[in-house]
Amino acid sequence: MTLQKVKPTTSSQRQLIKLNQKSLNLSKKPILKSKLNGKKNSSGRNHLGRITVSHKGGGVKRRYREILFSRTMNSTGIVCSLEYDPNRNAYIAAVFDFINFEFFYMLAPQNLRVGDIVKSGLEIEPSLGNSLPVSGIPIGTSIYNVSPKINGKGIISRSAGTFSVIKEKTDKYTLIELSSGEQRYIPSKCFASIGEVSKELHFLTRLGKAGQSRWLNKRPTVRGVAMNPIDHPHGGGEGKKSGNSRTPWGKPNLRGKTSNSTNKLIVKK
Repeated sequence: MTLQKVKPTTSSQRQLIKLNQKSLNLSKKPILKSKLNGKKNSSGRNHLGRITVSHKGGGVKRRYREILFSRTMNSTGIVCSLEYDPNRNAYIAAVFDFINFEFFYMLAPQNLRVGDIVKSGLEIEPSLGNSLPVSGIPIGTSIYNVSPKINGKGIISRSAGTFSVIKEKTDKYTLIELSSGEQRYIPSKCFASIGEVSKELHFLTRLGKAGQSRWLNKRPTVRGVAMNPIDHPHGGGEGKKSGNSRTPWGKPNLRGKTSNSTNKLIVKK
């Protein structure tokens, strides 16, 4: 997968940088119709219709793909297709399970191709795309879709290009290091998949025009100092006003630490 620049026939095309996906043979339409659900766009509003998340609205209509994040059962499947998912920045793979005779979607790791065999269970070999307990994975292996709780679904390392590395192992806990540099312990019985999440160059892409952000449900962001006093605590004043940094609701904008949670399993943030 390589980056691709388009011939600059317009101003927006001149700035556009996208991924060349021809070598992946992505399926243009989802093949598992039963795994599609309707999805309503809330536009950042709660049940009262009040905006609780700013800068959201519009966007093209999407259908949600049911992804199997908890692959803990014994299964052996073949990858039928690689597909684009509008709800995440990584690719997904449609898999047919030989043992349970059913289809499911899973997060696609890098270098996974149509026709590959993927397995899950307690006693399987650690190869690309397989899901097994962390206790059965060698130290130094890259893993993704990691579950922080026993019998829980995978939560850690699910974004495009991310992965975790196993550092230490004991009978009870395993130390992993995330792509962000965070180190944390997880129970050794937790499941994880082998590999790194696909679409690793996604962070280098460039939309090229404002309209493409609107397709993605993103509305324009306006600085507080450019508003009127009634709209934001930073608004108003002659010239470029400076002062205490405040949130749109007038509370001090404490930058830096945003969480007061004390998780004893997190060794390094």
